[in-house]
Amino acid sequence: MEIRPILSALMRNKTGAVLVAVQVAISLAILANALHIVNLRQAIAARPTGVAEENDIFYVNVRNMVKGSHNQQLADQKRQAALLRALPGVVSVAQTTQAVLSRSGSSTNVAAKRGQAAASAGTSMYVTPDSLVKTYGLKLVEGRDFHADEVPEIDEEVDESFPKVVIVTRAAAQKIWPGETNFVGRPLFNGTGNDDDEMRVVGVVERLQTQVGQVTSQGEFSIILPARLTGGRDAVLYAVRAEPGQRDRLMKEAEQTIRTSSSERLLVRTDTLEQHRKSRYRADRGLSWMLIAVSTLLLLVTASGIVGIASLWVTQRRKQIGVRRALGARRVDILRYFLMENFMITSIGVAAGVVLALALNHLLVSQLEMARLPLPYLLAGASVFWLLGVGAVYGPAWRAASISPATATRST
Repeated sequence: MEIRPILSALMRNKTGAVLVAVQVAISLAILANALHIVNLRQAIAARPTGVAEENDIFYVNVRNMVKGSHNQQLADQKRQAALLRALPGVVSVAQTTQAVLSRSGSSTNVAAKRGQAAASAGTSMYVTPDSLVKTYGLKLVEGRDFHADEVPEIDEEVDESFPKVVIVTRAAAQKIWPGETNFVGRPLFNGTGNDDDEMRVVGVVERLQTQVGQVTSQGEFSIILPARLTGGRDAVLYAVRAEPGQRDRLMKEAEQTIRTSSSERLLVRTDTLEQHRKSRYRADRGLSWMLIAVSTLLLLVTASGIVGIASLWVTQRRKQIGVRRALGARRVDILRYFLMENFMITSIGVAAGVVLALALNHLLVSQLEMARLPLPYLLAGASVFWLLGVGAVYGPAWRAASISPATATRST
């Protein structure tokens, strides 16, 4: 089939062709970037936290309405932890100051050298008197867990002492000491002042997400400190690992056990790491579904536009089609003509859409720090619109091919 007659026909009907090409270009630019964003968000929401078997973890938050002395709080913490450990089906319990992905907790700036001008990293700070490594099932890639004699008991209202040892995540260690591979034994400072507390790294865990779960690599900048704290907090949080399949039962039993263990008024609340993950990434899932809905709507609108323009052209060219049929053109020739015509228009739109998609992605990268749009998204988007164009025009093209010469050339 010659291309020149098709181009000549398009030049006589430029408006419709331009509208279809523009629609394809805009739709492709939005579709490619939308799918890229959806994939990024889904990947972020599925990131491992570092916690093994997340569905077996739950939390018990205990708030005492009457604040006791330092010794009373220590006794209550140890007693409550012992009660939780005694429940059948509990594997491990660790008191902690914050929960993974809970969006509530503490962070601190740390430095590789004392008194340096700027912090080396901002890290999420998990403080525990127990083995959070064991309870969470964290993977130690270097060093060891804390020893019992490294866990001080600190009254935050009167005591300014600080733990002397620390466990860091590999991501945090690589940020603090770039280019290094061994981190155990290195000093780490809590802040950038000349009098800030010094810690010594005794272990490195592969991964532990922060309480915020930042999208960037900072989402894994965490440190674990050994201490049993009183005074400054009005609630105590316990992370509990249950045997597989026992979590929901144990949550009820744990809450009831803690409530009945004291004559004082306690507020006890339980939740799960699974709930924290869902809550943290609810907005990401919502954005993904919204973009999927917008992309689907764009495809439907584009297909409708192609069908509408093609149907209009068939109506306008009935006599021309009839003459061609009378001169010996076969149905397949008419069908191929309209398919080729639409393919050419779609190709122009695809080419413009690729440029527009790259421009839109550049804007997103510069303003929102998104990743570059990979080539496969452009190729996939182009393929989708080529197939969409063929599928949308096939119906009108088949109707055009079915017009008989006598009907098309009959005077009205």
